[in-house]
Amino acid sequence: MNISNQPQSTLLGASDPFPVEIVNPAGSGDVLLVCEHAGREIPSSLGDLGIAVSEMDRHIAYDIGARDLALMLSERLDARLVAQRYSRLVIDCNRPTEADDSIPPVSDGTEIPANRNLDARQRAQRATEIFEPFDRALAQAIRDRRPKAIFAIHSFNPVLRGVSRPWDIGFLFRKDERTSPALKQYLLAAAPDLSIGMQEPYAISDQSDWFVPVHGEGNGIAHSLIEVRNDHISHPEGVARFAGLLAGAIDEFMKRGD
Repeated sequence: MNISNQPQSTLLGASDPFPVEIVNPAGSGDVLLVCEHAGREIPSSLGDLGIAVSEMDRHIAYDIGARDLALMLSERLDARLVAQRYSRLVIDCNRPTEADDSIPPVSDGTEIPANRNLDARQRAQRATEIFEPFDRALAQAIRDRRPKAIFAIHSFNPVLRGVSRPWDIGFLFRKDERTSPALKQYLLAAAPDLSIGMQEPYAISDQSDWFVPVHGEGNGIAHSLIEVRNDHISHPEGVARFAGLLAGAIDEFMKRGD
């Protein structure tokens, strides 16, 4: 394990990928998809964050299965997708940058040495080079062709700190009280056995969330943050199943104009 201790004028080097991945930019659908926790890249200047390589396979590093699900939904809905390439251990692009866990020093019991004792310049560098380009790209995608609905695709652990989270899928929202309940209705019509949580596995707040308050509510566009339990979408068959269910529910929502 290693952490680079050399002073860096920039966080991202020439060999590091740009933070934003735009998929299907010419998609004709009226839906825009977002995946803030799609990737698990680490800037070369940060080494391995001081953690074991195996930690990067855990949910602490990225949303397991979320990018695969978002890609399949993009194809089925012919929707643009704005995805983020860097691990949320570097900076979380669905958190206000001033939030304590925007750059977590500890995540689900794992200490992240590269995130300890950061000064204001180091925190600002991660925000400037990763968070802000992603945020601008998403805002630009909304301005370029205002979608009728935006959906953020996430996944969650079935157990967190010893507490079971039994839902198959959850919808997170706040002021938009129409979109998520409609999607739940259409999902249950297609798959009555699903356990669907509303405001689960957590609740939206201005202090802990970015997508819903800023890009959904801030633009007055129908939206929902969709959470799928990650053991359901950690394999291709599960991704295909939930992509089919969600694409069907979103299609129904868009046709009916709920």
